[in-house]
Amino acid sequence: MTDVRQESLASLLGGRGGALDASLPPLAFVAGWLLWGHSIGAGAVAAVLCGVVIGVVRFVRGEKPRAVVLSVLLVVAAALVALYTGRVEDFFLIQLLSNVASALAWAGSIAVRWPLLGVVVGTLLGQKTRWRRDPALLRAYSVASWAWVGQYVLRVAVFTPLWLDAQVVWLATVRALLSWPLQIVCILVSGWLLRRALPSGHPGFRHPQVPEQA
Repeated sequence: MTDVRQESLASLLGGRGGALDASLPPLAFVAGWLLWGHSIGAGAVAAVLCGVVIGVVRFVRGEKPRAVVLSVLLVVAAALVALYTGRVEDFFLIQLLSNVASALAWAGSIAVRWPLLGVVVGTLLGQKTRWRRDPALLRAYSVASWAWVGQYVLRVAVFTPLWLDAQVVWLATVRALLSWPLQIVCILVSGWLLRRALPSGHPGFRHPQVPEQA
């Protein structure tokens, strides 16, 4: 029976906690902006404070300092972009561009036969590149990685018109709705695709079947 565990995929790719944490600073930004007379500065302060608090909590929970610092820096960068341009909607510009880049990266990884789902799972399991020498597993990871391409494309398709129309409240709302709920769906779909793509009798992604060298 194919050994595909959704919990493993969730922990590898951020999981509910990480995605939920990432959606809180944008909500704090919009709340600060609304409460203090549409002040971008107030929104920026609220977002950064929220990001710092979340970072401290994540650090106490034992997460890697580098990941915690990066998450805070991303919030600071988003706030600085909005302050620099003077356009409140530009707080979400980095998020929009990161989703464009992620969609391209995941699609590109499939095209060059290094699907990112395989890279991440293989790294976690200490398999290095053994998974890639299993033709069936390589194909399965390629198929399952399209779920992640779809996730990022969906976000870009929804965020772009809202950003262009400066729909700030909707941007924050949709940002939250398309964070961990969408990621959970993506994890489930990619796990299902991985199972379906592996041939009957394959032992699963934890056990790559590397052909014998001649």
